[in-house]
Amino acid sequence: MNFYTVRDLRNTPKSVWDNLSSDGEVVITNNGKPTAIMINIVDGSFEETIKAIRQAKAMIAFNSMRQKASMSGYPLSNITKTD
Repeated sequence: MNFYTVRDLRNTPKSVWDNLSSDGEVVITNNGKPTAIMINIVDGSFEETIKAIRQAKAMIAFNSMRQKASMSGYPLSNITKTD
């Protein structure tokens, strides 16, 4: 995975797009911190890709809430997963 600054994206976009096409993903940084991930979307898979990203973000949020609850002394056995 290659990292590019916002300035790189602005000044040399062809390099970023070429790398995205070849590697499938690029991280954009702002002030040295990762702020965005660009991913190559295969033809016809836009909806599936968006769904997978949203599911991953939801799981990250859920795990963060569980960790905060645990650190606050709330027993994890009281937190149940609903399907």
